[in-house]
Amino acid sequence: MKALDVLLWGVLPYVTLVILVGGTVWRYRYDQFGWTPRSSELYESRLLRIGSPLFHFGILVVIGHVILVVPQSWTSAIGLSETAYHVQALVLGGVAGFATLAGVAILIYRRRTTGPVFMATTRNDKTMYVVLVAAIVAGLVTTLLGAGTVGEEHNYRETVSPRFRSVSTLQPDIDAMAAAPLSFQLHTLIGMLLFAFWPFTRLVHAFTAPVGYLFRPYIVYRSRSVSVWRGGRAVAGKAQARSASRISNVSRAGRVVLGPRPYPGRRQPSEGFRPRLNGPRCHSRTQTMISGCGLV
Repeated sequence: MKALDVLLWGVLPYVTLVILVGGTVWRYRYDQFGWTPRSSELYESRLLRIGSPLFHFGILVVIGHVILVVPQSWTSAIGLSETAYHVQALVLGGVAGFATLAGVAILIYRRRTTGPVFMATTRNDKTMYVVLVAAIVAGLVTTLLGAGTVGEEHNYRETVSPRFRSVSTLQPDIDAMAAAPLSFQLHTLIGMLLFAFWPFTRLVHAFTAPVGYLFRPYIVYRSRSVSVWRGGRAVAGKAQARSASRISNVSRAGRVVLGPRPYPGRRQPSEGFRPRLNGPRCHSRTQTMISGCGLV
């Protein structure tokens, strides 16, 4: 057993796990405002509507890696032969992988050719795209190699799968991974690099879900046609709404009164009107809204 193998397949997986968990906790604790995909839909939406669903469909690729935990004896017990297993891995993994690759290619093209989107691209984003594309390409290659479609067939369930399960039990099988082909080793290393880099990129938003939207109260929006008072009667219109919006926030004695105020029996304020707070003292917020006291 070489020292490099111990470092790569015995130590590095746990270092990656610590960075992934610790970095995610740190990001949530100190950078919640940055916990966002930083959507650029306002700048361009046509290509985004095509590339984004294709790219997010690739989450099936990550979920598909969970099957590595399932021992070969379990699938044989339910009647799934090795041939059928590799066929479904090739079909599902291949479709999801190529969809993800096509989606990320569209997103990169959009980001490079759309001026405002390109200007909002950081070095962190560029590095993320490089690692992400490398992981996708390496995953497609290993899928084709594992099924024997390209090159010599390799049964990764005898090397990579046992090692994957051994890491979860804190007893890493270093020899099993060291015996795997170079393509599988590169895919594993790129995957660990991606997960270590994950908490510090916009990909971190994948760990959240908008559950609060299911329980938050409704947001009530006012109509553009706002009723204001003129000469003791309500008048609706855009011009009146603009006039009312100019006096929507009035502060007196540390209190802020929101919303347009009726002015029964008074002249409707003009565009350049600025209320002066030296009139009769208002004793309550309700009185201010009804009678307009404090305004001259």
